[in-house]
Amino acid sequence: MSTKLPKVDPARLEEEWEADRSVLASLAENGDRADIPRLIDVSFRGTDEQFDRVLEIAILFGFVELDREVGEDGELYLFLECEQAVDEESIRSLARKCVQIEMMTGVEYDGWGCEAETGATH
Repeated sequence: MSTKLPKVDPARLEEEWEADRSVLASLAENGDRADIPRLIDVSFRGTDEQFDRVLEIAILFGFVELDREVGEDGELYLFLECEQAVDEESIRSLARKCVQIEMMTGVEYDGWGCEAETGATH
């Protein structure tokens, strides 16, 4: 990857991890098996111009654009998607990538979400 990634403040990552832990706890309550890869969406707040730059970088991390929409607050949101597991190491890595994208583009990382995967066939 030719783009130099910025160093992320450990305090910022810990802040994200606090929020991520509650998402993981909720998934676990629904029988989630964190080791099963699944589609995960991440969202950012910003402008269309910023989002164009986000996409240039996000593609290098394996993300694809899912959607853009205007939130109830009138702000523009970009939703990206990737496939991965949701164990602690994977989610910490995801958060680091998203905070680096935020730092490089000026958007605001707004978190991630996914469906619980129990391993049962649907």
